[in-house]
Amino acid sequence: MSRGSTLLIALLALLVVGGGGFYIAGNLERYEETVDQGPAPEVRANPYLAAERFLRERSIPVHLSDNPAKLPEQAQQPQTLMLLDSRENMTPDQADKVLSWVRSGGRLLFVAEQLWDEKKGHSGDVLLDRLKIHQSLTTDLLQQEGLQDDEPIKPAIPLLAPQKKATAAPWSELTRLYVENDEAPAYMSFDTSFHLDDPFDQAQSWANSAAATHMMQLVYGDGLITVVTDADLWKNRAIARYDNAWLLWYLTQGSEVTMVVSTQRTHLLSLLLRHFPLALTTLALLIALALWHAGTRQGPLQVAPGRGRRQLIEHLRASADFLRRRSGQQALLRGLQLDILRRARQRHPGFETLGVADQWQVLSRLTRQPTRTISQAMRPRPAQRMSNADFTRQVAHLQILRNAL
Repeated sequence: MSRGSTLLIALLALLVVGGGGFYIAGNLERYEETVDQGPAPEVRANPYLAAERFLRERSIPVHLSDNPAKLPEQAQQPQTLMLLDSRENMTPDQADKVLSWVRSGGRLLFVAEQLWDEKKGHSGDVLLDRLKIHQSLTTDLLQQEGLQDDEPIKPAIPLLAPQKKATAAPWSELTRLYVENDEAPAYMSFDTSFHLDDPFDQAQSWANSAAATHMMQLVYGDGLITVVTDADLWKNRAIARYDNAWLLWYLTQGSEVTMVVSTQRTHLLSLLLRHFPLALTTLALLIALALWHAGTRQGPLQVAPGRGRRQLIEHLRASADFLRRRSGQQALLRGLQLDILRRARQRHPGFETLGVADQWQVLSRLTRQPTRTISQAMRPRPAQRMSNADFTRQVAHLQILRNAL
């Protein structure tokens, strides 16, 4: 090829590439796509992360803790301890220390966890039992006595409160809280399934829904205790609804907050079970096998088999006999017939579209065997068991046809 031809081909290729690039650039459409990858790892790790940041934005110091027994030190600024997670491992001594800390001037907010048991005379929640506050199901409350829709609500302890968000939601499904010098109530989305009861009339203020009480405040020595039925309204997914965030600010304003967001210690075994279940299962099986292998045997050991090996023909005969007994004579014969048909399709295109009689004619021509022999070999056999002689003869006919193809 001459130099001019090479240059011409290069110019043509450059024109094709340039024209294609110009066409693609003119027909490209730019767009943006947002891919939701779910919450960030820190959000998944702390369900109260939004509440923590909300308080810090309002100049309220927040500290996180995973140990309810480690109490904040009393300083010049009031301290608020929020027990938001499970307290099933809290001991009576720890509960007494927490209440002593409140009595000396601390603020405590905790979630009631257990239901009051009339037969046992306690609930099992050490803090609730110490304060003699009962928690029950709202359905049980309605069945027992029934509540009036407009039961008066005591005002909370007067504190300066910012303007709350207006809401048009029906208050019967929400919890109302009236604040002194404020005409409109605050609305919160407490779980209405639970009800707090104060049989000894200790609470100074509380917040109700249409059928139940979901928050109580009582003065305890020089401190203040707030009991709520649940803290889900302050989790990441719900704190922005209604006046949930406002209530959190209202209960913690003017203090330094310590949030106990994880009171259950994660042990090494639980972490291994959570992240490496297959490895632990394999290790357990290996240990069991090792113990079984090292266990005491009963009776004499079996003599090790000889190193001699049978001849190949014996293995083939044993394998064939096993297949015959396991699958039957018909399965073996059918396998040979299918192998013959497969080879015929390779030798004669369109073989599979022919009728049975035409297929036999093609097989007769390809194998140079009479049609009668092919018919006898390829015809389906009856279901009854064949004699050894007939079975051997049938196999021989099929092998002759297969070898001829």
